[in-house]
Amino acid sequence: MSGLTLPPLMSAEPAIGNPAEQACLRAMQGCDAGLMCWRVTPDAVEAALVFAPEVPLAQAMVMHPLCGVGFQNALGALAPPEVAVHLGWDGTIYVNGARCGALRAFAEGRDPDAQPDWLVIALSVRLLPPPGTPGDRPDETALSEEGCVDVPPTGLLEAWARHTLNWIGRWEAEGNKPLHQEWRGLARDMGEVITQNGLTGTFLGTDEGFGMLLRDDETTHLIPLTTLLEDAP
Repeated sequence: MSGLTLPPLMSAEPAIGNPAEQACLRAMQGCDAGLMCWRVTPDAVEAALVFAPEVPLAQAMVMHPLCGVGFQNALGALAPPEVAVHLGWDGTIYVNGARCGALRAFAEGRDPDAQPDWLVIALSVRLLPPPGTPGDRPDETALSEEGCVDVPPTGLLEAWARHTLNWIGRWEAEGNKPLHQEWRGLARDMGEVITQNGLTGTFLGTDEGFGMLLRDDETTHLIPLTTLLEDAP
């Protein structure tokens, strides 16, 4: 029993430990695309999706913001209407203005022009707040603190899978434009001065490939999504 009911073309595998580590290992072993390794603990819900890109890595990395939009759509459908979900370009997930989780990316190789054998997008969302006094972490939150106690963790993962698959279908049929429009409405810090990859400037938005456009006093920097890739755990 997988414990999750996922759409066709997707499968679920409970993670023994870190879902991202398990998904990367299974991807290296040649598992089918659409595998979701997952784990729910009292503190957090974690999952990782395996993709088998048919495009170069630079284009395949669109799955990172796409999975973020899928998560926002999923939680938006299950949470009370007053719960606001926003997405950081770097994968941070904000609920009602505070950090609640994150998306991470791993791939076979780092060459943006090469087609990778696999890509893994991992999700982690806090269910309970971290230890300590709430006033010590005003920028951190958890679903339990934001009116989402009744959101079932497994139901959230199932909804994430459905909405993500729906957006993959739209992306394949229509390209980046609809996804870009949806993501832009959810993006955090647009127009604000931020620091990313050691560069500080005004976050103007993204290019067509979701690369960050960061304007400082001298020029506009383009930071590719591929810079978010991490070494496989």
